[in-house]
Amino acid sequence: MKVVLLENVKNVGNKGDIVEVKDGYGRNFLIKNKKAVIGSDENIEAANQAKADEVQKIKEERAEAQKLADSLGKTEITIVERAADDGKLFGSVTTKDIAERLEAEKGIKIDKRKIELDAPIRNVGRIEVKIKTYQGIIGNLTVIVKGEA
Repeated sequence: MKVVLLENVKNVGNKGDIVEVKDGYGRNFLIKNKKAVIGSDENIEAANQAKADEVQKIKEERAEAQKLADSLGKTEITIVERAADDGKLFGSVTTKDIAERLEAEKGIKIDKRKIELDAPIRNVGRIEVKIKTYQGIIGNLTVIVKGEA
C-alpha cells in the first residue's frame, strides 16, 4: 500500500515522503492516527508540489541570508561604554548590547543567539564579530567600542 506521510514516522520515513507499507500497518496505524494519507494520484501530486515549494522556499531564505551577510560585512556600529584610562571597560559589551545597537542604528533585527562572541568584549577598540544569518552563512560585523570617562 502506498501512503503519503503527514509527519515523521520512525523507521518509515519523513513528512511528505511517499512510502510503500504493509496494508494493515497503513490502514490500522498510519491512516487511523492521521500520520499518513492513502497514496492516491492527487495526494502524491500534492506531496510532490509541497516538496518543490519547500525547496524553493529554502533557496529564497538562503539567498536572503547571503544578502544580509553581505550587508553586515559593510556595516559598522559604535558602542560607547564607561572605561578606565587604560582602555578597559568597567562593564562589558555582550551579544545583547550588539543586537540592540544594530537594531537601533541600522534597523537590522538579529537574534542575540546568532551573534558569536568568544567572550564578552572588555576593551575599547575595533572588533570583528561573526553573525550566523543561516546555516553555513556567516556575516562579519565591525563593532567599534569607545570609552568615556
